[in-house]
Amino acid sequence: MESLSGLNREELKIVMGIMEVPEKQINMRVNQIWNWMYVKGAQSVDEMTDLSKNFRTEVSKKYNLVRPIISKNEISSDGTQKWLIKFLDNSEIETVFIPDGDRGTLCVSSQVGCTLNCTFCHTGTQKLVRNLTSQEIINQIMIAKDSLNEWTKEKRDITNIVMMGMGEPLYNFDNVKSGIQVFSDDAGLSISKRRITLSTSGIVPKIEDAGNEIGSMLAISLHATNNDLRDKLVQ
Repeated sequence: MESLSGLNREELKIVMGIMEVPEKQINMRVNQIWNWMYVKGAQSVDEMTDLSKNFRTEVSKKYNLVRPIISKNEISSDGTQKWLIKFLDNSEIETVFIPDGDRGTLCVSSQVGCTLNCTFCHTGTQKLVRNLTSQEIINQIMIAKDSLNEWTKEKRDITNIVMMGMGEPLYNFDNVKSGIQVFSDDAGLSISKRRITLSTSGIVPKIEDAGNEIGSMLAISLHATNNDLRDKLVQ
């Protein structure tokens, strides 16, 4: 059984096609499911009470809203939380929530491992296993919001997102782009792109594309005042 959790709009439209939803109803159904997933945080199809019971039954035969598994959840004394998240292929990544006054930043991973060998980064000691799908990127905020009980709160805990967890986001461009589009969708998670930062080690050919196609804030890791030293630190 496949999970709908973390799917983008186009992927949900494909699901509706598989379900043989009439063409004229597809956008309506996608909007209904979108609202339940990304506004209300539904974790089961049965919660979607504005869908008919018969339709919910049909959806439940093939799909659920199950999130990836949390292998470990660590909480520090200052409220910082770190989740070790396991996917269906048993690969694992880390997602971190950092509270700071009225600001709460979620640090999201884009790859399992990394191709870079930055000397100051532990992930750089791990080989690249694979890119995360957009669904896996999006599910990181779903898991964080579940754990923080944020769905029912008037005031958000997660106010900012930084793509600077495991991996180099610009080496997984399309999936990161899709993930940020869902993060910033006004009818769903609704996190302004001004509050979403893509952090890169400096993949120059993709930086202009990120500005044109993603439109989030951008942070470039310098870590040195001259190129010779930076070349040693950021590889």
